[in-house]
Amino acid sequence: MLVAPTNAPIGITVIIPIYNEEDNIPTLYERLHAALDRSNRIWEAVLVNDGSTDHSAALLDEYAAREPRVVVVHLSRNYGQTAAFMAGMDHARGDVIVLMDGDLQNDPEDIVRLLAKLDEGFDVVSGWRKDRKDNAIKRNLPSRIANRLISRVSGVHLHDYGCSLKVYKRDALEGVKLYGEMHRFVPIYAAWNGARVTEMVVTHHPRLHGQSKYGLERVLKVLLDLIVVKFLFRYSSKPIYVFGGFGFLSIMLGIIAGCWALGLKFFASTSLIQTPLPLLSVFLGALGILSILMGLLAEMLNRTYHESQGKPVYRVSRIVRSEAGPT
Repeated sequence: MLVAPTNAPIGITVIIPIYNEEDNIPTLYERLHAALDRSNRIWEAVLVNDGSTDHSAALLDEYAAREPRVVVVHLSRNYGQTAAFMAGMDHARGDVIVLMDGDLQNDPEDIVRLLAKLDEGFDVVSGWRKDRKDNAIKRNLPSRIANRLISRVSGVHLHDYGCSLKVYKRDALEGVKLYGEMHRFVPIYAAWNGARVTEMVVTHHPRLHGQSKYGLERVLKVLLDLIVVKFLFRYSSKPIYVFGGFGFLSIMLGIIAGCWALGLKFFASTSLIQTPLPLLSVFLGALGILSILMGLLAEMLNRTYHESQGKPVYRVSRIVRSEAGPT
């Protein structure tokens, strides 16, 4: 058993959100402890109590009291899985970050396999529940559709974005902030920042205790978050491109509608009050001007955001200098 001395570097941090999982916690702890000890690395487990209303909090505190490698973070209320993962990441000390669920559907034994894959030179290894033990219609089918859509839009092709079991090198998570349901998109953030991303088939167990916290309404949230992720990646540094592009398109359509209305008046003897085209032309023109103005405002806010906080608009992979130095 490897135990880190005070202030010693931690090799692995496993982050697990817990919400009303009192029946699963004892088995989860035993399996996690056994699997991480077999990894022969110094580890810690950050268990995030996401506002549980059962006896999960008391159980977590008991394990933290007896095991120095267990850290429990209690949130003031139920914020959701993404916020719980973010809280765990903020308190993690490991060079490698492992995310997984606390409902025993993810198998802690897979962590060692994912770590071995990470050691092959990858920065992110994502779990793939190829033989998923969930409802085929309510869970599996919408998940497959969403995964294909996310892969196509993002350009990062994974079979199972919804699998929480993922392993990251700490550098791949630098600067990542999670909102909404965006924890599933972390591999996309990492890949867009130059990280090497791969996936591996992992075991998926049927839920034995408790109830799933997810429903079909989550699919809509995921799709909306995907739009946000795509927008932030392509246009966060130049928002005028999307607002201005839409603005110019609206103005052009307004001009076409106006010309059409005039054509009807002069060549078809149709009065301007007999067609909605003049009103449509004015509406599209005004919408286009407002969109361009919004783009200019977004540009000003973007510059204020970066310059006031000293945030760079680029990320350096590495710097190479001659050992001889300048002559």
